[in-house]
Amino acid sequence: MLLFLFLLVGIGIGIFSGLVGIGGGILIVPALVYAFKMSQHKAQGTSLGALLLPIGVLAFWKYYQAGNVDVKAAITIALGFALGGYLGGTWAQHISDITLRRGFAAVLICLGVRMFWP
Repeated sequence: MLLFLFLLVGIGIGIFSGLVGIGGGILIVPALVYAFKMSQHKAQGTSLGALLLPIGVLAFWKYYQAGNVDVKAAITIALGFALGGYLGGTWAQHISDITLRRGFAAVLICLGVRMFWP
């Protein structure tokens, strides 16, 4: 039953991510923390594992087919993202769960305010 719920979360967030182009982690992490009672660290690690391949490849392909991808920019960002992800993942292990959660929330608030009032 739990795996079925995880599947439903993935489908819902995948649809939303494909529609509006957000990183699924913005939705997956809070879902795992609040609906599944995971720690912030475990939710973030689980989100990263879930997003490694399926969303990136399939959503990318649809955007690419429509001519909406700058391939050189995507590859360059991916290389930086790989290095940054490794460094961020390493550093995150040394931050308390509550500090990590508050930092995550602060990023979401800042992004939301910036997007709401351009």
